[in-house]
Amino acid sequence: MTEPLVFLPGMMCDARLFEPQIRAFSATHPVMIAPITKGQRMEEIASNLITALPQKFALAGLSMGGIVAMEILRRAPDRVTRIALMDTNCLAETPQVAANREPQIVKVRSGKLSEVMRDELKPAYLAPGPRRPQVLQTVMEMAHTLGPDVFVNQSRALQRRRDQQATLRKIHQPALVLCGAHDLLCPIKRHTFMAELIPHARLVVLDDAGHLPTLETPDETNDALWDWMHQPYVLR
Repeated sequence: MTEPLVFLPGMMCDARLFEPQIRAFSATHPVMIAPITKGQRMEEIASNLITALPQKFALAGLSMGGIVAMEILRRAPDRVTRIALMDTNCLAETPQVAANREPQIVKVRSGKLSEVMRDELKPAYLAPGPRRPQVLQTVMEMAHTLGPDVFVNQSRALQRRRDQQATLRKIHQPALVLCGAHDLLCPIKRHTFMAELIPHARLVVLDDAGHLPTLETPDETNDALWDWMHQPYVLR
């Protein structure tokens, strides 16, 4: 049986973030989109997911989903057959970024979720091009579906997250580190750093993507994921 493929979406995102990947992989692999909406700590989110995931699975996380993926890998390394980390960050939150989340939380609690999403989060991190307006619209729709409580929970989890460098150094599964060249939130140098920590990781930089390559450059993202899913377990 082909191993299941589990995707973890980013902050204020749901299965729509991976719609092109669902179409591409669901004909050949069991595909699951696992929500990261329950809990105010990464440890809590990961623990909730581990009980619901298959016994063995390939794990791909984007942005906050990548952070949760690293925590799952730290807690249950024997269950993860391969790992893909996309447009994410293995480091703990800096005090400045953690403090900057507080006014966002206040705005969202006062009914200004759209304003925060529009002006302070995703738009600045996407690549220019014809797909950008539609990707932004999808981002807004996902955020409104999830709502303000999820925004607050996820913000708190990001503020409190641990450094995962030690987790990356212990990876022996086939590993993909992927990012968009236009991602200002999680830049190329951060992914180069992560790829250097992981033994034998493959680094892929997509020239025409920003923070959400699964929607911005789906074909190129799928090609990288396909190669990763078919990489042999040479390290196991």
